[in-house]
Amino acid sequence: MTDGYAGYEQIPCKEHALCWVHARRYFVDAIPAGISQEEAGESISGQAIRKINELFALDKELSHKSAEERQAERLRLEKDKLEAFFVWLERIKPKTLPKSALGKAVNYALNHRKGLSVFLQDGNIALSNNICERTIRNFTIGRKNWLFSASPKGATASAAVYSIVETSKANGLEPFLYLTYLFEKLPNINFKIHPELLEDFLPWSKEVQQNCK
Repeated sequence: MTDGYAGYEQIPCKEHALCWVHARRYFVDAIPAGISQEEAGESISGQAIRKINELFALDKELSHKSAEERQAERLRLEKDKLEAFFVWLERIKPKTLPKSALGKAVNYALNHRKGLSVFLQDGNIALSNNICERTIRNFTIGRKNWLFSASPKGATASAAVYSIVETSKANGLEPFLYLTYLFEKLPNINFKIHPELLEDFLPWSKEVQQNCK
């Protein structure tokens, strides 16, 4: 799941979902400055934000369900609202200036309709990538000071370390203990010949869970 940056289209993946928070942000930015809260709510941007918020509210009610149940409920509760939203945007589009803030918001949503609808296909897909963005915020801010990735190889290495650290945290581990565990155990494992052995060192494995919290 990403925003609508065209470069992501070059990355192979099973499904490329787009983030609804990014789509919503375009409408937030399109609210005219200096108008009252009531006027903002009644503006086209305000109406779009309200419709998007309804999707998020419905989806929040499904958070406790399994992926299969969530997908079924999304199709029942959200699909029609989603299609109605895009139909509404199609009616609005001829009335907006393409290069205006509102025109850009409408065009962004319509041009990325496919990616914004992918969440209906799989209950594991979230409506936004806010969790990922919050997770990477620390080192996204820090990299402006660190400036150590002087090559693509260095950037790849740092990305691997960040992924290990954040995945360990997501699975309830203490990152320092987990990294220490890996550095102590992996040198003695011939995982290049037997890559399946790495399964025992993933953050959710039973032994790692017992030793790295």
